[in-house]
Amino acid sequence: MLSILASSGASSAAGMGGMILWLVILFAFMYFFMIRPQKKETQKKNAMLSELATGDTVLTTSGFYGTVIDITDDTVIVEFGSNKNCRIPMQKSAIAAVEKPEEA
Repeated sequence: MLSILASSGASSAAGMGGMILWLVILFAFMYFFMIRPQKKETQKKNAMLSELATGDTVLTTSGFYGTVIDITDDTVIVEFGSNKNCRIPMQKSAIAAVEKPEEA
């Protein structure tokens, strides 16, 4: 009877070790395929927004193209279209892409 209890305790310890191993593998998978790429993308977007300057052409998250007129801390004034009266203040986080003007 004692040997049956001892062997069942050893198998449950081995089963617990296997479960911990699978949890570690699952966490590593989530880190390398979900968390790490998202961090890289966030760093890339922050670098893009920090290099933003007046005169740059931007694409907003809503799909509008415009030209940056003025920049404050977290607000950007963007001029849309050829009409010089269409200037809209927006948050920097609403900018999806930046295109630097070509130097002639």
